[in-house]
Amino acid sequence: MTGSLLPVRDRDHILPRYRNTPIADLLAYHNLASPHRSYDQAALLVGMCMDYRQRLRIPDRFAYIMRVGGARILRLEFQLSFAIAIGGVQAIALVGHDQCGMVNLGARRHAFVRGLITNAGWTRRKAETHFDSLAEQFEIGDAMVSVIRDAARLRQKYPAVAVAPLMYRLSDGLLYQVDETEVEEAPR
Repeated sequence: MTGSLLPVRDRDHILPRYRNTPIADLLAYHNLASPHRSYDQAALLVGMCMDYRQRLRIPDRFAYIMRVGGARILRLEFQLSFAIAIGGVQAIALVGHDQCGMVNLGARRHAFVRGLITNAGWTRRKAETHFDSLAEQFEIGDAMVSVIRDAARLRQKYPAVAVAPLMYRLSDGLLYQVDETEVEEAPR
């Protein structure tokens, strides 16, 4: 599966399907430094990685933010449904990023186990069992592929909600749209 990143350097770069949605507002606030409006209620939910190196430039009360490793909100769908049903969310932005720690997670097994032993006081056996039983659920393989797949899944589940796969580049701190027209299905 492949996709390419589409920069947003002015409002005309925002893909037509996101214009006049909270996704366009997110891109304008974050990338274009558009003046912040006041919000009484969030219209957007942003699912993004828990990585501390990402910081969104958005107004207060503009969006619900769900942060979880690899931006995988799969296990948080009740909360997502609540934000849509009760909170009035009209759009979802799934934000992956480069240099994500959930990519190639298996290669971090030793460091993960050692860290739980040192920092959490766990036994080696407990730390290894913990990693081995859960790591596969959180491994994302490729960050862009992951947000594309999750966006497609959420579009099916919530057909009236706009869903955008986006990428955050750590080198410039900007959000990029993902061009899904080049996407080919790959084995999961």
